[in-house]
Amino acid sequence: MIVVMAPEGLENRHRMDEPAPEDKTQAPGLSVCVIAYNSGPTLRACLASLAAQTFTDFETLVIDNASPDAGDAAIAAEFPGVRLVRNQANLGFAGAGNQAARLARGRWFVLLNPDADADPDWLAELVAASRRHPGVKAFTSRQLMADQPGVLDGLGDVMSGYGIPYRGGYLGPDPGDTAEGEVFSPCGAAMMIDRALFLDLGGFDEQFFCYGEDVDLGYRLQLAGEPTVVVPRAVVRHVGSASSGGRKSEFAVFHGTRNRFWVVAKDTPALLLPLVVPLHLAAVVYISLRRPNRPHAGLVWRAFLAAMKGLPQVMRSRARVQKGRRVSAWRIARAMTWDPRDLTGRRPVIRPLRPTPPGGA
Repeated sequence: MIVVMAPEGLENRHRMDEPAPEDKTQAPGLSVCVIAYNSGPTLRACLASLAAQTFTDFETLVIDNASPDAGDAAIAAEFPGVRLVRNQANLGFAGAGNQAARLARGRWFVLLNPDADADPDWLAELVAASRRHPGVKAFTSRQLMADQPGVLDGLGDVMSGYGIPYRGGYLGPDPGDTAEGEVFSPCGAAMMIDRALFLDLGGFDEQFFCYGEDVDLGYRLQLAGEPTVVVPRAVVRHVGSASSGGRKSEFAVFHGTRNRFWVVAKDTPALLLPLVVPLHLAAVVYISLRRPNRPHAGLVWRAFLAAMKGLPQVMRSRARVQKGRRVSAWRIARAMTWDPRDLTGRRPVIRPLRPTPPGGA
């Protein structure tokens, strides 16, 4: 196992010590990154599932994101060939993901959550999909609930016209091996993207820290005319929010609420803003007033204030993103769902594949 010690402090995140570059002619086809933070036993199951993959032309990077518990590094040491990076500061999922992309050597950059374990043919199915669709540069998986194999955790991420993203089919019945198609965004828990494209787009937005950075990336893929394809045969089993205390933890609610607003403000084309922003605010109020969510109403308000505080930086990012937009606002609107029943029922939205030239959109 190769161990890299990253310097302390966020200001050093782009100047990390790392092993001498290996012969690029021997670079693997894929670089699989696992970002760990107090992941415990789920990390062992995750790495064991990678060790059992039928497709073997890949490297595994584990980013220990300054876990207070030393157990994550010890678990990574159990698996020969794993490249372990031990951060001295928590860079969040976004910062650690970007760090991994810079350290990776494969053409394809693959993310797998430490609380997810993959079927043995997971990588093989993603690679096969990339060969079937040579013009597509982003793929996402079929995610099942780890403790309920017949229940979906997600089948691609969906963006609603309310500016509320969700995992398609979450907690619904697993439809099995359905047809491949385009979804709005990959889910960061189990995705594959062309690494050069990821870096060209600026990677994850590190202002987000955690939650929503994958949807923001997916939105920027949409704006660039780069489709994301869901591969139902590529299956992982996901615990979900194991490192952050669960979906209803204060951490998850705060960052999820704040970052959803930032996605709307940053990525929505100008022609759609007058419609999406009021719908988004109305949806947040409605969701907050529902009986199960009322205990978090104050937290949601604090998240909104934090979103306003960070808005100037978001708007600077918006200017760059919108300047590079390659598709019409109408095309973005068609990639979203405007049916409120999709949002309330968390229904998957998978559209037929559009012809894409081999070089991309």
